Amino acid sequence: MWAAVRNAGRFADLADAGANIREIDPSLFPAGSALVHTVPPVPEPDAGNLRRFIEAVQPRRVLYISSTGVYGEQKDIDCLTQVAPCEEKGYRRVDEEGWVASGPWSHLILRAAAIYGPGRGVHVRLREGKLPRGGGSEVVSRIHADDLAALLDAGLSSDVQAALPAADEYPCSSTEIVAWCSECMGLATVGGDKTFPVAGRRVDARQTFQLLGVTPVYPTFQTGIPASLVEEGWPDL
Repeated sequence: MWAAVRNAGRFADLADAGANIREIDPSLFPAGSALVHTVPPVPEPDAGNLRRFIEAVQPRRVLYISSTGVYGEQKDIDCLTQVAPCEEKGYRRVDEEGWVASGPWSHLILRAAAIYGPGRGVHVRLREGKLPRGGGSEVVSRIHADDLAALLDAGLSSDVQAALPAADEYPCSSTEIVAWCSECMGLATVGGDKTFPVAGRRVDARQTFQLLGVTPVYPTFQTGIPASLVEEGWPDL
């Protein structure tokens, strides 16, 4: 596995895990590989440079991690839901999806819900004394980083060519997950922090997992967050 990065010195953990870390230079990467594109929308000239790099590597398959933000204000999402972005990031995601889908390679686009796992997510914000993004009553879908990685791993060798949502099986409100995490970690419920409105979406991604032959390890946050806390060395779990 190779990883293209701007500063190789910042990714010692990936190198320790066995990745070949290389600066962004097409000559350093094998042609005809499967490429996972994880970069969120970036301004020019970075956007154009990234596309030229991907073209120069000449991959046989491109997997792109997009976002459920491409669905805009739609509330109920499944594999048949069409994109309807309503803000700049969503439009830019759709543009990048279109570019990936138009390339000379096969492709798989995974529109990830809110990603959480060790070191990231609601439990981390609560530990820092902050509330999660979003209104308390809005239902939000999430996916554990390990389950997203499993979908990507399956997609590398799959012949599925589509743009699909990626989420776990338990959308819930911020109020519910905050209360659960606070009790699980023995923290006082946080209050008074500034929140950031998000579009509430209930994402049904069961067909995505079925198409790629993946069974989610963490179908709900009630299983995924405790596992994340254990990896982080949280006591008494």
